This record gives sequence, C-alpha cells and structure tokens, in this order.
Amino acid sequence: MTAIRIQYMRAENIQYGLVVVGSIRYENGVIENLKTRIPKPPSLPIMGKALPIETTFNLPLPLPSWQPGSGFGSRSIDLGGLEVCRVSTFKRVWAAYEGGPGNLGATFFEPMAIPQGFFMLGGYCQPNNRPLNGWVLVAKDGAALAKPTDYNLVWSSESLKMKQDSHGHFWLPVPPDGYIAVGLVVTASPEKPSVDSIRCVLSDFTEPSQAETSIWVSPNNATESLKVSSSRPQSRGTRALGVSVGTYIAEVNSSVNPLRCLKNNSSSYTSYMPSRSQIDALIRTYSPLFYFHPKEKYLPSSVRWFFSNGALLYKKGNESNPVPIEPTGSNLPQDGSNDGLYWLDLPVTKVGKGKVKKGDLQSSEGYLHVKPMYGGTFTDIAIWLFYPFNGPSRAKLWVVNVPLGRIGEHVGDWEHVTLRVNNFDGGLYKVFFSQHSGGTWVDASELEYQACGGGESNRFVAYSSLNGHATYSKPGLVLQGSRKIGIRNDTAKSCLTVDMAASFSLVAIDYAAAGGSVAPPPWLNYMRKWGPKITYNIAEKVEKVGNVLPRKLKSAFHGLVKSLPSELFGEEGPTGPKVKTNWSGDEASC
Repeated sequence: MTAIRIQYMRAENIQYGLVVVGSIRYENGVIENLKTRIPKPPSLPIMGKALPIETTFNLPLPLPSWQPGSGFGSRSIDLGGLEVCRVSTFKRVWAAYEGGPGNLGATFFEPMAIPQGFFMLGGYCQPNNRPLNGWVLVAKDGAALAKPTDYNLVWSSESLKMKQDSHGHFWLPVPPDGYIAVGLVVTASPEKPSVDSIRCVLSDFTEPSQAETSIWVSPNNATESLKVSSSRPQSRGTRALGVSVGTYIAEVNSSVNPLRCLKNNSSSYTSYMPSRSQIDALIRTYSPLFYFHPKEKYLPSSVRWFFSNGALLYKKGNESNPVPIEPTGSNLPQDGSNDGLYWLDLPVTKVGKGKVKKGDLQSSEGYLHVKPMYGGTFTDIAIWLFYPFNGPSRAKLWVVNVPLGRIGEHVGDWEHVTLRVNNFDGGLYKVFFSQHSGGTWVDASELEYQACGGGESNRFVAYSSLNGHATYSKPGLVLQGSRKIGIRNDTAKSCLTVDMAASFSLVAIDYAAAGGSVAPPPWLNYMRKWGPKITYNIAEKVEKVGNVLPRKLKSAFHGLVKSLPSELFGEEGPTGPKVKTNWSGDEASC
C-alpha cells in the first residue's frame, strides 16, 4: 500500500486520542508521527466514505478576544465552591454504526487534555451524522468531589449483532454517602474502570436532570434495550440554578439511571454573564442575516413605524373611538395584565390598512432580550422581529397546492431566534428557530454561515417562511403535517433581507450587567393583544375548495382542515414578547 505523509502545523486526532504537532505518516493501517506509532483499531469498520463525526466542527473564524468587563469568557466558572471548566477535546472509546439519525450510529467519548487539578464528571456522545461538536464540564478537586467506591454495569453491547467498535460497556459510578454520580463511564473492555477515572459530586451541588434529545437506540436484537439521550436540567429559566454537565442519560429497558446535573450555589450566579460591551461584541460576531421569500408581501417593520403609520388602540365597550398610538407606545396600557379589554389594529382607511399590512423592511430591526440560562453558564440572546400582518396559509395535498383563504391571517406577528452562547469562552452553542407555537434547536455545526465582505464570518443565516414568518435554518419547504399533506412553510433566498448586525435594539437584560442596565421601551410592557380577534365561518370556503378536487384529494383536504388548531379559524393578534413563556423560561421545541 502506498504510504501517505501529511505535513501540518497542528492536528488533533480525535479518533486515536492523539494531539501532535509536526508531520504524520500513514501506511498499512498504522499512523506514525516522528516518535510514536499508534496501531489502527482492528475492529474499525471500513466505511464507503468517512462519517461526518470523523471531522471536527469549528466556527468559520476563531473567537475574538472579548473585552474585559465581567467574568464572561474567563474559561472557568465557580459554582459557589465547585469550580468547573469546559473541555471539548475528546478521545473515542466506543462507536456503533447502526441506529440513530440516518442509521449511522453514535460514538462515545471521554474528555482528554483535562487541565491539571480537574477531573472528569462524565463522558460525551453524539450521533455520527454530523461533525464532532461537543463539550463536557470537568471539575476541580476539592471537598465537593469524591472518587466512586465501585461501579455497576448498566449495559453491554456484547449480545448485539451490528457494526460496532469491539464491545461497549456502560458503567454507573457508585458514589460514597452524600455524593451523586452525574455521568457514566464507557469502556471497550469488560473490566471495571479505575475509580480514579471519574469523580462524583456532593449532593448539595446537584439538581434533577432530564432527557432532552434522543441520540441512539440499540437495535431490536439486543438482550436489553438501551436508549441514549442528551441531558439537561429539569428546571430551566432565568432564575433556575441547574447546570448542564454536557453528558448523556442512558435508559435500559425504559429504566432511567439516577444521574443528576450540577447546581450553581453562588450567591451571584450571574457574575459570569456578558457586560454591555460584550453583548454588543456577541451581536457583531454571531447576529443572523434574515432572508425573506421572494414572493413575501407581508414584511417586517419597526414597532415605531407601525405606530407612526396609523396603528390604533381599541378598548372594549368603546370600539367606535380608537386611539392613535404614540411612536414609542407611551400611551399604551402598562399595568401588567392581559384582561382582554384592549387590542391593537390596522388603520381604518383602505389605503392605510394596505400600506401597513406590507410592513417596511427598511425600518425593521431586531429587538434583543438577553438572559441567563442553565445557572448562569449560558447566555441566551433572543432576537425578536415584528410583522404588522401575518398572511394566509396554503395547503399541499401531494402535488396540489390549495389556498386556504383567510386561514392563518392576523394583525401583529412576533417571531424570534435565540442564540445560546456558553459563558466559558463565548462560543456559539446552538440556535433556536421559532415556528408558530414552538420551534427547533439547531446545533452550531448544522447552521449555514454567511460570508461577509468577501470573507468568512461566524454569522449564521435565518429564513422566514412565506406569509407565516416561521423561522428556519435552511431554505426549502417544510410541511406542517405529514410528508405529503400539510400546511406549507416555504423559505428561499432573495434580495429581501434584514442584517441584524446593523439593525438591532437592546430592549431587556435580565441581570445586572456590567456597564449599565437598559431602559425598556414602553411598548414592551404592553401585555394585551397586538391584533383584534375576529371569528369567521370557513365551512363555505372549505366546501368550495373541496368541490373542485378529485375524490382522493377532497377527502385528504377535509382531513387536513379538521386537524388544524381551532385558533386558525379566525384572526387573533398575538401577545407581545414579554408575555411569552420563553421570556423567563426555556424555549419550547415542537
């Protein structure tokens, strides 16, 4: 076999647990650097092509040096007596090559290059269908840490008939009294790992955790079934103190192992949040470029433009005397309750109504809400966009597109994306894309990044769906329903864009940020509806559409209409950002 020699400045060979500088030589299954020979694992299956996880994700550009001003970006965080830091360099322990997303399997790792004095709390795993992009927390030795006294075997892959690296063995540490295990140890050997391999945590520094996203499920031929999921704190929000370890939860025969997450016991748990100047730097580094569909008629605008162009405030019982709204919303009710007595609406005149419905792209801006998450170890930056009007929906019945009349229309539409940034080094972790009443978290490795000024950038791209304004990370069609029948959400690139780096306004910070607080605009404290509630009977419209469809399509169409939520059969404006549950809580995925 021909030898291959590779010159490099720095390489991190994740698969073989090797970090080297210089050159390497590959020949006959052996990797060689100038001083060390590392045999290739004989059980590694020969794949038709490299799996995505065999590459490591990096942002297009290195992280900037965050200006000093707080504990943000300081690499380690003190949880009130337990110091932790974030490690994202791993060595592979065991991999399965079936099951999971794309039936490509999953790979299990343990952290390496752990700083001196710190110890592993648990391993990391992820599906093989995307580049390696993970992290775990390691903790500094002290009274809050203790070695396990033993291990219990949780699960083994020895009975499985599938493509895998040797056999994987999953071990649960047995903690001493008063301590809790927050992670598992995986080995490629049936022998118990050393008690020096991992540390358990004092129970006072832990909180309940829960499964988040499924990573891998063992094949049906397993003697005992194993389901592996990512883990997150059970209680989440701006005041919740649970801290994610970055590890995973394993369910054997539907029985969950009693793993917990960490807890921030610091009296100032937000002390590692970014300062005002660092928030500005984060926006310049990561802020999205929004693309709107080329056929979009109902574009966003600023709230000031909406008010200044004839938007009206109505009061129940006095509907004939609507009140023009001040540009800042200073005359809106601000008593902090949604009693149904007030709502906003478009101008009365046909011309004014038509103008405001279309929005004003040039005036539009992102409204930023910055808040602590996961016990102050992450920063969430929610970027809200306002649309004066939400357009009608369309259905797809196999290859036939069906307009749905007024279904989906309403005045006032609030949509958002949320950037989740880790406070250890300021890296972008993932982004939440809101979609109607829910949304989707997308890992940073799966985002589309925007080239700026002819070069690379760490800024991602977001797409707003036609008429409905749901946000997505990729262009194309997403059906709200089945694969062949559902409500259309179409996205595409066009010249209709909003650059959030150039057009944003900071409206709320949910902690005492170094560099000063922010005064919220008056409209942010308006808790009532941003549009009227109008009910209408769509039976006639449904019947008219159904009459022109073939029998099979007619039946499918009626089934789709019956499955739609009742709130679509009328117009009702939404409440503003501050009323949403995610304002003080975590994002709700679909």
